[in-house]
Amino acid sequence: MSNSDLLYRVQFVSSGERYELYVKTLTQGALFGFVEVGDFVWDTHTSVVVDPSHEKLKSEFGDVTKTYIPMHNILRIDSVNKKGTAKITQLDNKSDKVTAFPSPIYTPKKE
Repeated sequence: MSNSDLLYRVQFVSSGERYELYVKTLTQGALFGFVEVGDFVWDTHTSVVVDPSHEKLKSEFGDVTKTYIPMHNILRIDSVNKKGTAKITQLDNKSDKVTAFPSPIYTPKKE
C-alpha cells in the first residue's frame, strides 16, 4: 500500500461524545501535545437512509482542512484498508469506561 492509499480511523472523545473519523493525513503536529489530522474521507450515500451522526460530522468538519486534537483525548488510531462510516456516539458512564486524564501533561513550576 503506497502512502497515498493510507487511510486512518481516528477515535477520540470530545464533550462527552466519542468521534470516529476517517482521514488520509495524520501527523504529530507542530503544536505540543496535539495530533494533526486532515484530508477527511466522507461516505457518499447512495441510499435513502441517512445517518444523522454522520451528517452532524460532515457539517462540523465540512469546511475544515486540518484539525488538531489533544493527544490525551485520542482513544485509538488504526491504519485501515477500507473506509467505514464516520460517526458520533454519546458516551454513557455505565457502558463506556472512558474518563478524562486526571491532570495536565505539563504542569509549570510555582515560583
